[in-house]
Amino acid sequence: MPRKKKDTETITEDKAAESANNVAESIDKLAGKKIEQKTTPEIKKLPAQPELNIALVGHVDHGKTTLTERLSGKWTDTHSEEMKKGITIRLGYADVIIYKCSNCGYYTTKEKCAKCNSLTTPLRKISLVDAPGHESLMATMLSGAAIVDGALLLVAANEKCPQPQTKEHLMALQITGIKKVIIIQNKIDLVSHEEALANYKEIKEFLSTTEFKDAPIIPISARANANVDRLVQTIYEYIQIPQRELNKEPLMLVARSFDINKPGSKVEQMKGGVLGGTIKQGVFSVGQEIEISPGYMVEEKNKKIWKPLKTTIKQIFSGGVPVEKIQPGGSMAFSTLLDPSVVKSDSLTGSLVSLPGKLPPLHYQISLDTFLLERIVGAKEDLEVKPLAKNEVLMLNVNSAATVGIVLDPSKKNTTVILKKPICATIGARLTISRRVGDRFRLIGYGILKL
Repeated sequence: MPRKKKDTETITEDKAAESANNVAESIDKLAGKKIEQKTTPEIKKLPAQPELNIALVGHVDHGKTTLTERLSGKWTDTHSEEMKKGITIRLGYADVIIYKCSNCGYYTTKEKCAKCNSLTTPLRKISLVDAPGHESLMATMLSGAAIVDGALLLVAANEKCPQPQTKEHLMALQITGIKKVIIIQNKIDLVSHEEALANYKEIKEFLSTTEFKDAPIIPISARANANVDRLVQTIYEYIQIPQRELNKEPLMLVARSFDINKPGSKVEQMKGGVLGGTIKQGVFSVGQEIEISPGYMVEEKNKKIWKPLKTTIKQIFSGGVPVEKIQPGGSMAFSTLLDPSVVKSDSLTGSLVSLPGKLPPLHYQISLDTFLLERIVGAKEDLEVKPLAKNEVLMLNVNSAATVGIVLDPSKKNTTVILKKPICATIGARLTISRRVGDRFRLIGYGILKL
């Protein structure tokens, strides 16, 4: 049963901050550790491009979008349906700079210290990816997990842990290979001190059987801006910049595609389509010719086939500013010479971008080594994962792409699946597998792409 919520209007930010600090001290004692303030590292000039992509994941209404706004000042639910329904439907992006006050050691995302009012020093620029928590939007969340370097998993202190999507998102992070995860115990201003500690113990019990059992747990109130400085410090210290593969052929994962022209724009004033996402490897430059796969669908001889698109990079944007070159790290966007009608409404989401002739092959039918979980993740009932069946419909995610497949041969070591929409992927790529349970697709395992 959900814990009883307090009247949020009667709780001031000062009281929430005091509560957060008390809970944090109690959790430090329970964990047998204490976070120490570190000296400010050597300062470097920050690049325009963010250095990390960090996802915010967790159950619906546990505070992902609110925390994104608290850190970045940007509300990522901007799509009309998102505003009406109050949930995130598409991946939202926001860039954040981590600062540290050289006077008092306070970590923040602001240029001025809230503690002593001194000017702060910039340390690192990151991109936040706000992933949907609603159960029917799992494919979008998995697409987000494929393009990040670390994650913040939000858990509401006023609800029992774990909630269905808390389990599902954590398993998705594990399957997609995300190693650096910080657990955020949010909404502690809505519970008593004792309830917050009871919730902390539930979180520890939930994590105890996963590879994230030693992940940091930070109690905060995103609404009241309580203990957010400790979270910012933990992000900076715990999620490090990985080694980037700059010498490989450039490869971009498309997470968004859109037409930026306003209705009624004159033809001579129109701009080409925009591709948004992240760079997985290599370096792209303005003026390069690029190829996009799967591309666009046509019908030939009563059969649907996909043909790659070729275009030129007109501009590259990262961190809200134009740059001449782009490499892995943070979210970015290409302005291209593509017809805007080709990219509108995220129609190219899930595509891969590289130099002409350098993309992985396109697969209409695939063979997988499958690895199924013991129990269905996220279902309200505890259900065993049964073997795949012939003609079963599955949802598959690879890189930032989501597609539907029909099982032709359910052999565990050679599962053959025909795809409704082809995927562009390398041999050995990992695909997450979701099965329809009731009226939802639920994560049940993963597969490794074979020849």
